[in-house]
Amino acid sequence: MRRILVANLKGGCGKTTLATTLASALAARGDLVGLVDADRQKSALRWLKARSEALPLIAAADWTKGIEAEPKGLSHLVIDAPGGLKGDKAEDLVEIADMVVVPVLPSVFDTHSTGKFLERIEDLKAIRKGRTTIALVVNRARPRTKALNEVEVALGELGRPASATITDRGLYAELAREGRGLFDVKGKAFEPMKAQWQPLLAMIDAL
Repeated sequence: MRRILVANLKGGCGKTTLATTLASALAARGDLVGLVDADRQKSALRWLKARSEALPLIAAADWTKGIEAEPKGLSHLVIDAPGGLKGDKAEDLVEIADMVVVPVLPSVFDTHSTGKFLERIEDLKAIRKGRTTIALVVNRARPRTKALNEVEVALGELGRPASATITDRGLYAELAREGRGLFDVKGKAFEPMKAQWQPLLAMIDAL
């Protein structure tokens, strides 16, 4: 089973949206997927509760009080980490993850926070030994803006260029209210948005 941890220090960077979209993308193509909520706000669990039984199944797990047993028989487990992830909980979650996906907003504050987060987790054994991959995702980006260019340069200076760039679209919030993700909707109009996720999905497939 591939375990994908979505985490960052800074709140409001779209962590849960990234986690739920990844889970919906994997489920839509027929993978057996679980979504773990390790954040006390339980946003991912509320998303799953709103999800229709007619949509591809995503198993739920509540780790808000600590790491629990994993759902059985899955190919992928997407973990929505708590905000401000640090200390023993950070080490425990990173230790079991095959990949840590770090969402970054195109702002100087998020870039600085991400740099601090990377400093913390890069010292963890799973990452030092190469067992856990790190993927940075620029989230809520606006194309051809100074802010986007600056965050791309800053991540390059950190030695961690963005693995994917996701544009800022209101559709994500609209779908989330119904427990849906981008990959639950069909039509050519959505293909350019879905294409933005393909580099990250390819990295997951290569784990």
